[in-house]
Amino acid sequence: MTQSHFAPPGSLGFGGAPLGNMFDVVSDETAEAALLAAWETGVRHFDTAPHYGSGLSEHRFGNVLRRYPRKEFVLSTKVGRIMRADPSGPENPPFVHGLPFRGEYDYSYDGTMRSIEDSYQRLGLAQIDIVYIHDLAADHHGPAWEELFEVAMNGAAKALIRLRDEGVIKGWGFGVNLTEPCERALQMSDPDVFLLAGRYSLLNQPALDRLFPMCAERGVHVVVGGPYNSGLLAGGRNFEYREAPPEMVRKRDRIAEICRRHGVDLRSAALQFCAAHPVVAGVIPGAKHPDKVRENGQLMAAKIPSAVWSELKEERLIPPDAPTPMA
Repeated sequence: MTQSHFAPPGSLGFGGAPLGNMFDVVSDETAEAALLAAWETGVRHFDTAPHYGSGLSEHRFGNVLRRYPRKEFVLSTKVGRIMRADPSGPENPPFVHGLPFRGEYDYSYDGTMRSIEDSYQRLGLAQIDIVYIHDLAADHHGPAWEELFEVAMNGAAKALIRLRDEGVIKGWGFGVNLTEPCERALQMSDPDVFLLAGRYSLLNQPALDRLFPMCAERGVHVVVGGPYNSGLLAGGRNFEYREAPPEMVRKRDRIAEICRRHGVDLRSAALQFCAAHPVVAGVIPGAKHPDKVRENGQLMAAKIPSAVWSELKEERLIPPDAPTPMA
C-alpha cells in the first residue's frame, strides 16, 4: 500500500450519530460524559456530521473537544446538507428533538464551502481534519444516487480537493453506505479516505472483493462505520436502520453461538473483525452512554482465540479470504 494523504490514528474511534439523538433523546450531560469517557479510554478519532440532530452532534462534540489540544485528536465531519433555520422544529428521522434547523441537500461547490464554515461555527473549532461527502444513497436509489454523485464530483469534491491542497483539511472522501460511489471516486479522482457504513462487518462484506483491493492499490484508507450493523451484532433487532430480516438474525445467532463456545463476546468479534483488514484505519462504533464507550474499548482489546475465526470460515459465516486478527 502506498502512503495516503491521511490516515486516522488508532483503531477505535467514536461515531457521533447517537449524540444527535438518534432514535431517542440523550441529555447534554450524558453526551458530555460519553465523550469524556472516550477521551479517557484513549480514543483520538471523532466523527460527526451536520445531519446528526440538525447540528446537535457537532455542538456536543465541540463543547468537549475544545478542552483538549487540537493537535492531539482527529476530527471529521461531512458536507452535502445545508442546515437552514426552521422554528417549527422539523422532523429529521431517525433523529428526534434535534436543533431547530431543516437540512437541505446541497452538493455544490459553494454549498460545500458554506457547510464547512457552518460546521466551524457549530463546533467552535477552527480546524477539521477530514471532510466526507455524505449520504448519497441514504434517500436515493438506482440512477438517482448516480446523478447526485455527478453533482458532488463537479461541486463538493472540487471544493474539498482545493481545501486539501491548500492545507485547510488533511483529507476528503465519501461517507456512504454503498461501495459503488467509493469505487467510482477512485476511478475519477484522488480521495484520501472513505467512511463506509455497514458494508464491511461480521455479517456483511460487500466491500471485500472490489473496493478494498482498489483502496489498497491506491493507498486509500477506510473508516468502518456501523460495525454492529445498526445494533444486530450488539444484541438488538435492527439491521441497516430497520428491523432485521430473519436470515440475518439466524446468521447473527450462529456466529454468536460459536463465540459463546469460546468465551468470546460477539461484540468483540464484530469490532476486531472490522479492524483486521489492512485498509481499515479506524472503526467508529457509536455510543450514547459513558459505560458503553468504556465497554467498546474493552471489547476492542479483548483476546479472541484463533479457533473462533477458523470455525466462522469453516461454516462459511465469513469469507475464507477475509483477514482476521492474530490470536
